[in-house]
Amino acid sequence: MPAKRALAKVDHVGRAAMPGVLAALMALSTDAILVVDGVGRILSANPQLASLSGLDANELVGTPVSDILEDPSRPHAQDAPAPVLPLVADGSLVSLSLRLAGGGAAIVGARADRVSGGGETYVIVMRPADSALAAEREHDRLLDELSLANRRLSGTLKIVLDTIDSQDVETLFSEVIEQMCDTLEASGALLFLADDTGYRLRARSHSLEGKRVPKFMTYGEGLETVVSRSGGAMRLRLLPPSERSLRGGALTSRELMDEDTGARCRIPARQTPPFSSFICVPMWFSERVIAIIELGWTEVHPTRRDDARLLDTVAQYLSVEFAAAISTMRAQRAQELDAVATRIHAMLEGFDAPTDENLQSFSRALTEELNVQIVRIHATGLSGGSRVSLPGLGEAELPYSIDDLVRGRVDADIAVVAASKGSRLTRWLEEQGFMGSAVLIDLGMLAGKRWAALLMRAPDKEPIDDAEFDLLRRIAIDVRQEVEAGERRNKDTRIAQALQSGMKSELQEVEGITAHALYSSATAAALVGGDFYDLIRLPNRRACVILGDVSGKGVEAASVSAAVRTALGAYAWEGQPPARMVRLLNDFLLGFSRLETFATLFVGVADLKHGMLTYCSAGHPPALLLRAETGEMETLDEQSGVVGAFRGMTYHDGHVSLSEGDRILLYTDGATEARNPSGAFFGEQGLRDAVMEEAAGDFDGMLDRLLERIDVFTERSLDDDVAMVVLRFDQLGGSRQRKA
Repeated sequence: MPAKRALAKVDHVGRAAMPGVLAALMALSTDAILVVDGVGRILSANPQLASLSGLDANELVGTPVSDILEDPSRPHAQDAPAPVLPLVADGSLVSLSLRLAGGGAAIVGARADRVSGGGETYVIVMRPADSALAAEREHDRLLDELSLANRRLSGTLKIVLDTIDSQDVETLFSEVIEQMCDTLEASGALLFLADDTGYRLRARSHSLEGKRVPKFMTYGEGLETVVSRSGGAMRLRLLPPSERSLRGGALTSRELMDEDTGARCRIPARQTPPFSSFICVPMWFSERVIAIIELGWTEVHPTRRDDARLLDTVAQYLSVEFAAAISTMRAQRAQELDAVATRIHAMLEGFDAPTDENLQSFSRALTEELNVQIVRIHATGLSGGSRVSLPGLGEAELPYSIDDLVRGRVDADIAVVAASKGSRLTRWLEEQGFMGSAVLIDLGMLAGKRWAALLMRAPDKEPIDDAEFDLLRRIAIDVRQEVEAGERRNKDTRIAQALQSGMKSELQEVEGITAHALYSSATAAALVGGDFYDLIRLPNRRACVILGDVSGKGVEAASVSAAVRTALGAYAWEGQPPARMVRLLNDFLLGFSRLETFATLFVGVADLKHGMLTYCSAGHPPALLLRAETGEMETLDEQSGVVGAFRGMTYHDGHVSLSEGDRILLYTDGATEARNPSGAFFGEQGLRDAVMEEAAGDFDGMLDRLLERIDVFTERSLDDDVAMVVLRFDQLGGSRQRKA
């Protein structure tokens, strides 16, 4: 009756818990225990058997029990089959001979009984018959336990001391797993950190360098789920694949066994650790698992429950250090991605149109920065599917239009969509054999074409995470904006060139004056700027020379410079003095331009009859006057403010007398502000020195030689446009005869 009540209590435990109960009893018992199947093969052995016999308990699994136990009082004939058990399974005590690892045998008292349930299973319990031998073995066992405990304690203290206030994230992670390996004498260790989509491999012990290890564990899939649900460290064993699964071809999953409960679970094959036995430790912080550590042995190893508890304790301490380290690591990652965005944005400057050449250049840069492959999606019809050339898989037809795959857009034209689990795009990619991560980027219609691409990362790499996804959204917006800005620039340039070609800067012929002009653009594309010049022949042997620089480039600068030249020409024909012309122009510009556009000007009226030049220099670099008689250089220093910036500005006239053969050089600040590669300016003094040296040469080539000097100085890399005008006064006075 008492036995039946005891069994009833066991029944209430539940079938699922019984393997765990048996495992716990075997571990807690001071007796040596064997579990044997119906044909006499050993199914399991506890550590006490290993301590008693010196035999490896794990190596005994699968061997006949008759190999280590026999009844010395019951010999049997050589040709007779060995009995299934060396004793009767009725619970009675008998003396048996137990084989020892070092040779010989020990006499043990043993009992056996059959386990109720499906199939035949027996439990054999034994202890040494010799009390002196038993005491000696217990003494040795206690010494081993004490030595092991000391090693564990020493290793734990070292982990704690080495990680206090650690500043180097990478060193922290590496030292922790190396110390764990040393403390538990493990073959290796892996550390996974949680992020937005799963657990990424962050560190591995030195012993695993070069070995194939899992790189990523997705949330809700496999090992990470099992460990998180357990709440603490798990002692696991990787089971060998069954014959059936091996016959099925490539393994898609592997089976693990919980050493504590005997329960089994399956994980994806790509998550299989490089261990046969291992302890998996979740690291909790604020009710969330922030990291998982796998500590294992390449061969089947008897893991200890105390070791699992020790690792749980260490993980609890380290969770605070790890949480701080993870926060630091994420901040560093954000800075790295910001730097990537800055580099790519700089590369996109001047990205006028999505041509094959500049798209290839952009794709190469993005591939290097994010370790992805980029493939264009070519639409095969307005509403039909698309064609994609998948890396390593060849050409494939995508049976969806781009709009079918786009669920949300950054704005009206741009879409950046991750290939999420179960989505149309993901299912299609898996059908094609691609198992990695992907993001679809759609830039809409550009230059009359639909521009869309897939960014793909191989399955053995970490999936594209949220931070990288946000970066791709920023880059997509940058590309679209830069292309649109480039199209606007091209349009503005065409308009500006049309404006300036209609009112091209030119020098009229004026008797008594020999004039030359030069204009050099700072850009290879000769983007229209605001530099302009003019020489206007006026009545009574008078002439007006103009050199100006309107701020900005493009349509605004071209239209303003055209308006300025027209207005100044009208004022000159009215006979206005230069300062009055500039003052009228200032009022005109303040009402003309809707933008903050201003100009610097040199306006000079030469009276050839009386040998006098009246000028107004409005914020412009001072003109240079070379005297023919003395060879000396003078600067025309009467200066006024810029034009078009403020109302009520006052402007002043300057006056200088002229002699035959005198030359005057006008220039824009692009000449003096030209820089060499080290950043030094050509400068006003550099220009004056160059003018003095070149003045002795042929007058007709003087400006070309000056520009060549500037080009040599800058290594032909101008920062601003350069315009220059030089006048030589060949005949002054009342006569109209040109001087020979």
